[in-house]
Amino acid sequence: MKIGPKYKIARRLGAPVFEKTQTQKFRVKSESAPKGKKGKTRSSYGLQLIEKQKARFTYGITAKQFGRYIKEVIDSKTTHGAEELYKKLETRLDNVVYRLGLASTRRFARQLVSHGHILINGKKNTVPSTKIYEGAVISVREGSKKTKAFADVSERSKNATVQSWLTFDPSSLSGTVTKLPTLVGQDVLFDLGQVLEFSKR
Repeated sequence: MKIGPKYKIARRLGAPVFEKTQTQKFRVKSESAPKGKKGKTRSSYGLQLIEKQKARFTYGITAKQFGRYIKEVIDSKTTHGAEELYKKLETRLDNVVYRLGLASTRRFARQLVSHGHILINGKKNTVPSTKIYEGAVISVREGSKKTKAFADVSERSKNATVQSWLTFDPSSLSGTVTKLPTLVGQDVLFDLGQVLEFSKR
């Protein structure tokens, strides 16, 4: 079976960082992948680099964008760096669209935003990296609701679990950010504390 580049990246990082790799096929392939040389261990630098790549690929953002978020957190001198970085990543418009279930992947969510299908508090926004604040209402433009892009949202929402900081109404294809996300208790694929340590080197 042919494995595409995303599977190769996910296997190298040791985590299903892409939505398409969160499948039984990827799990089996990962388990059967050849192991490294006996006794070979990664340096702390190598481990921290892996964590940074896991986070960046998970959210599908460029190195430049990710670096800007990291710099903002480090420059703020906060003692809760990992928490603040997590909030910056989670409150991107494209990620919120994905978390609400309006898109099956973050990549598709970015396309929906860029093509003008998404509204923030009733106003069109075409910038995927837009920061979303508590109380914001994210919805689908009226003229887009009956397009193929949103045809299966209501059906998928029946079996989907929306994040605790969001509410979603499948009948109106809209959701609200009821509070800001927190890292505590979240099952994430990466260690943002290690990401920040790597960037301070």
